Amino acid sequence: MRRLVGAAFAAMMIACGFSAHAEEGEFDPAKVSDSLKAIFQFGSVQTKQALNANTVTLITGTIGGTYVQFGADLASLLDDGNNLRVLPIVGRGSVQSVADILFLQGVDLGVVRADTLDYLERKGFAKDIKRQFTYVTKLYNEEMQVIAPRAVRNLRDLEGRRVSVDLPNGGTFVTALTVFERLGLRANFAYIEQRIAMEKLKRGELDAVIVVGGKPYKSVSTFVNDGRFHLVNVDYDRPLQTDYLPATLTAKDYPNLIAEGEKVDTIAVPAVLAAYNWAPNTDRYRKLATFVDAFFTKFPAFQNPPFHPKWKEVSLSAPLAGWQRLPSASKWLESHAMEGAQRDRFDDFLKQSSTGRALPSEADREALFKQYQAWEAEKTGNARAQARPQR
Repeated sequence: MRRLVGAAFAAMMIACGFSAHAEEGEFDPAKVSDSLKAIFQFGSVQTKQALNANTVTLITGTIGGTYVQFGADLASLLDDGNNLRVLPIVGRGSVQSVADILFLQGVDLGVVRADTLDYLERKGFAKDIKRQFTYVTKLYNEEMQVIAPRAVRNLRDLEGRRVSVDLPNGGTFVTALTVFERLGLRANFAYIEQRIAMEKLKRGELDAVIVVGGKPYKSVSTFVNDGRFHLVNVDYDRPLQTDYLPATLTAKDYPNLIAEGEKVDTIAVPAVLAAYNWAPNTDRYRKLATFVDAFFTKFPAFQNPPFHPKWKEVSLSAPLAGWQRLPSASKWLESHAMEGAQRDRFDDFLKQSSTGRALPSEADREALFKQYQAWEAEKTGNARAQARPQR
């Protein structure tokens, strides 16, 4: 009995202490945390609906890869309570992500490599697969990094050699096999997880390890080099130029594998933020449109620290040959391009109208811009009415 009384008294003291602390700091987590509110209201139909209505699930890539870091950046900046939540999931690579977008319940978006769908069609695994996909935006270019002993000077030196191309769920093997095939090279490919492959390379059980990912790629930058290894040049030969881009690696990217002042030429393949081609009248499409509006609106912030430096390569309006863009993404870009042109005309109009006078404040400028937009719309409407043939 005495123990029960003591336990109850301790619980009261803890509760009182927490309450006093909350009052002193004027902060009650339960009042500001949507997560705590959801837990306290567990079982509520409204809570379940609110949590699921605007949660967008994003398949990324393997631990340590650039896809995972991009997913974390998107969640960090775009999460907005129950209005929008981005839920990144660690994936297995580009090929698995294609399957997940198509078949895994609840997956809305995924990061895939641009050459993956072409590979699946070329090898007969899928037919007209691109029609089932849309893309939100081209992301960044992923460089091919080939780690090998210094005696290996280029890819042709790997003819008939043992080369690791990561696991068959990812996209590295797709790019590696495509490149070797186009160059007419044959190698003994091994499908080994990168960290294990790196150790086998050091023991002489492999002749090279190929990694395709946005530089600096963690497994490459953390490779402990005893001086025997380097990054191999990948020449931008004509057979590669239809689907790949030239790229360069420097000591700034990989000081463990490239000497100061030197560079390594290689190729790169675009990464794509892709989605299933949902019909516009579906709830899944609505969630994608919500994501696009938040992502595109806040996009400039991604190109500054503390976010991944590869964001600086992203251009939202960049086209992607052979792919169809998500309609809501196209509409956003078109409307904001029109608004940008309007702002340019408005600025010219304001400068001409304010000759010799001080320009209005920022707040007044926005109010005047709204009036200018209305005036332009009315002028356009009148012009169209006058152009209609009279009956």
